[in-house]
Amino acid sequence: MNLHDINPHFITDTSGNKVSVVFSMDEYKTIMEELEELEDIISYDKSKLEDDGETILLSDYLKTRKKVNV
Repeated sequence: MNLHDINPHFITDTSGNKVSVVFSMDEYKTIMEELEELEDIISYDKSKLEDDGETILLSDYLKTRKKVNV
């Protein structure tokens, strides 16, 4: 299923204004998966913009991280 296959059902108030939306569980899962992927893309793009070119070894990072968490 992809986002184009989603058929939401709207709940309206007495004036006909849409106030809620109902999805099937499969549709909900599809939406959540797409949002998670979008969050990953945004995080990646943000980290690339903030990249100053400086790198450290993973082992050095883990040593520093352990000191902070203790």
